Amino acid sequence: MAKATSKKKQPYSKAQLLHWYEEMLLQRRFEEKANQVYTLQKIKGFCHLYIGQEAVSSGIESAIRKDDYLITAYRDHGMALTRGISAREVMAEMYGKRTGCVKGKGGSMHMFSKEHNFMGGHGIVGGQIPLGAGFAFASKYRGEDRISVTCFGDGAARQGAMHEAFNLAMLWRLPVIFVVENNNYAMGTSVERTTNVHDLYKLGLSYEMPSWAVDGMSVFAVHEEVSKAAALVRQPDHGPVLLEMKTYRYKGHSMSDPMKYRTRDELEAYKKEDPILELMAYIDEHKAATRAELEAIEAKIEAIVEDSVVFAEESPYPAPHELYEDVYITPDYPYIRH
Repeated sequence: MAKATSKKKQPYSKAQLLHWYEEMLLQRRFEEKANQVYTLQKIKGFCHLYIGQEAVSSGIESAIRKDDYLITAYRDHGMALTRGISAREVMAEMYGKRTGCVKGKGGSMHMFSKEHNFMGGHGIVGGQIPLGAGFAFASKYRGEDRISVTCFGDGAARQGAMHEAFNLAMLWRLPVIFVVENNNYAMGTSVERTTNVHDLYKLGLSYEMPSWAVDGMSVFAVHEEVSKAAALVRQPDHGPVLLEMKTYRYKGHSMSDPMKYRTRDELEAYKKEDPILELMAYIDEHKAATRAELEAIEAKIEAIVEDSVVFAEESPYPAPHELYEDVYITPDYPYIRH
């Protein structure tokens, strides 16, 4: 089980605390609604929910800048929302509608927004890791003060592409934070069954990469440790950092997962460390907000989520000819035929 790494010593403003609460609650309620409409067969294909891991996405987002790059795997709805893509656009994309953030062509696993520097959710396990290093290479090559935050799951930690990216990122001193979201299971296979290295941050140490573990169930810990990592990698020629977020997903790997590989007791134990409940306890302890203020946020989030579903259902599907659009950047590419 995740262990706290943050003493929460630094003070947090009321604005920051309520922003986290609103953002994390949006992710939770959005995913719960996605779960509901998926079972009604309104969302097709694969769907991987982020419930339980909201502290990771929100803590990362508050610790980096909007012009920094963020790239992740296919469990991407939460990070799409924290980057600033609207709930309407994310839900419409899941419905496959043309008003979605990728015009209905990406679906649940492939959110993307150049405007928000969200470089996508990626379906190939570990495939985004060298891409994330590539964005960091581009930043360094152009002399920009931008970093790349490259997220992947514990299953991707066994992919050769990760090791190749680690090697080159260290060799070239690239400004990238590698983030492994260790939720204990790669699909239905536990970390213990796939590797002798159970503390995945240690994988970075063999490359002499600064690496450490973070309590991924605490938005405070994630914010503070990503802030430290970001300050390091922004230093000229410092190079990358690896952070292992020790987190947990409450739902299955995907909607088709019966979750027979873990016990109910294990799940309930992690729910006692719920990141939203921890945040609410901190708010109450420090009297940072009234119950009325929190209830107003809850009502606001409920309205946003319901609106996103109405928007998605009322939006049109892409026209057949749009299949051939946005494939190549050259408008007259000769091998596209309608």
